[in-house]
Amino acid sequence: MNATTTVYPDKRGRFGEFGGKYVPETLMSAIEELEESLDQAMDDPEFMEAYKDHLREFAGRPTALTYAKNISEKIGGASIYLKREDLVHTGAHKLNNAIGQALLAKRMGKTKIVAETGAGQHGVATATIAARFGLSCKVFMGAEDMERQALNVFRMELLGAEVVPANSGSKTLKDATNEAIRYWVTHAEDTFYLIGSVVGPHPYPKMVRDFQRIIGDEARAQFLKRENRLPTEVIACVGGGSNAIGTFYPFIEDDVKLIGVEAAGKGIDTDQHAATITHGRKGVIHGSLTYLLQDEAGQITEPYSISAGLDYPGVGPEHAYLASTGRVRYDAVSDQEALDALKLLSTEEGIIPAIETAHALAKAFERAEELTPEDTILVCLSGRGDKDVHTLMKHFKEDKQS
Repeated sequence: MNATTTVYPDKRGRFGEFGGKYVPETLMSAIEELEESLDQAMDDPEFMEAYKDHLREFAGRPTALTYAKNISEKIGGASIYLKREDLVHTGAHKLNNAIGQALLAKRMGKTKIVAETGAGQHGVATATIAARFGLSCKVFMGAEDMERQALNVFRMELLGAEVVPANSGSKTLKDATNEAIRYWVTHAEDTFYLIGSVVGPHPYPKMVRDFQRIIGDEARAQFLKRENRLPTEVIACVGGGSNAIGTFYPFIEDDVKLIGVEAAGKGIDTDQHAATITHGRKGVIHGSLTYLLQDEAGQITEPYSISAGLDYPGVGPEHAYLASTGRVRYDAVSDQEALDALKLLSTEEGIIPAIETAHALAKAFERAEELTPEDTILVCLSGRGDKDVHTLMKHFKEDKQS
């Protein structure tokens, strides 16, 4: 691991002014129990070895570093490399974190898991690891997302999880998270809340980052071995931001440009986007101070993205911190740009990415054209596109008819 990284939350769980623990008193004891247990586990060599064993034997790590030769040659600029999180068991990076938190839940003596999910990949990962570890599993999912991601709903149920629709608000990830937290408040004694992204009150943003940094640790070592240098730029999509922070974290102190890509939806000049850092303001959401989409009265506004996994009005507090310091640049990519990138990767490289991931690819293709053949770009290919086939079929059918 790259031991030089020093961007940690402080003892209050703050990344600069962001983060913290904005939770009701009824949850504080559960949060403190979690924090203490996490610190002990991360210092326990046996726990860490068990985590790494499950990553190898069950998740299928390390994942490949793939040179996108056809697209790189077609664009004619920088060479593009893909860190293949789509090859992780269940089809996305989410299992890395689910394994770590489920091991912690068992260590703490919890018998039940509750989780939220947007695109369904975190829900599938949680249901998967709950089945493997013999834990009961309840997943809250926005009713709108359940319709968009019917395939993942079926997968979760097949794995033995109960999928509970969230019918409030926009019926998406924000609302599923609200419902999951409400449930946890009244069941904290025997239930572990397995958050899927680097959001929520401390220690969740730190914990999820530390379980996801395996992406960047592997990619950094693989890239050095292959190219004998680090990439010029590293790019990842950002909703809550777990795949991005996991990819970026080991590169923080390196001379490498880091770019996070948010969902511009139908345009950042419209009210139909999920570009939280690009257009958000400071506020508190789900127990953490960060950037979020809100109106003049401070009410959270509904985000929009064609990708259910990026359809979130907040962002992880560490991303807010990295944006405020300028260490990471955050751009936004529209639905159409993402879909065009998805189609290009599919036809040129034989890899169908998740729509979320396609946002990062669109920016990578744009940057490759602007850079030179001596430059290199590393993209976190955070997930595969199987879950999105119904959305893609509907979109491309509408395209043909228009």
